[in-house]
Amino acid sequence: MILNKMLKDVEISVPIVYGNVSFWLGKKASEYQSHKWTVYVRGATNEDLGVVVKRAVFQLHSSFNNPTRVVEAPPFEVSEAGWGEFEIAITLFFHSDVSDKPLNLFHHLKLYPEDESGPMSTKKPVVVEVYDEISFPEPSEGFVARVQNNPVVTFPRLPVGFTLPPLVPVEDASRKRRGDTKDHPLSQWFLNFSEADELLQLAAARQQVQAHIAKLRRQISVIEGQHQQSKSISDQ
Repeated sequence: MILNKMLKDVEISVPIVYGNVSFWLGKKASEYQSHKWTVYVRGATNEDLGVVVKRAVFQLHSSFNNPTRVVEAPPFEVSEAGWGEFEIAITLFFHSDVSDKPLNLFHHLKLYPEDESGPMSTKKPVVVEVYDEISFPEPSEGFVARVQNNPVVTFPRLPVGFTLPPLVPVEDASRKRRGDTKDHPLSQWFLNFSEADELLQLAAARQQVQAHIAKLRRQISVIEGQHQQSKSISDQ
């Protein structure tokens, strides 16, 4: 069964985090390799982005061998070593039932702490992360059916009385676990964006309540109009 119908007044949101973790190499540092670093895009709560993102392309500085790095499966990340900071262009490509338009992100690789006068540490890395949300208005039925119970997505906008399509079973349950970053070697350094996630859910709930109130007001207005019309007829 192919579910290509686009669902009006429905919106899917995917909270993401992108950034880098970099470690100073200390005594092992050389003139051209002072740090080892990883740049990545992850789910805001470390869930598997592979249900939405098909591949990610990281464009590194031209001085690196093979500066265009294509990552075909999660985790979507690139690890390297170097000495300089530069801007990394990240392009996300989505599955065919999600969107045919790629998303471009830009991240400035950070190797050195803000307080440059302080001592650098080989144990405590420099961590720079950005929280963002990818919105997919009017998604396809197939996309909704595939991700409706997946924690990587939220539904900030659903029409009153809307019923989600039947759930599509996951073909490989073990693959669903392999793509998350909960047990990632760098996860202890990831910033916690759960508060932002809670704010997102509160905003979504508020929006649904406001939509429901607006609908009730329209219904009351129609009823009052019908009442006035019937009263005018009875007075004649």
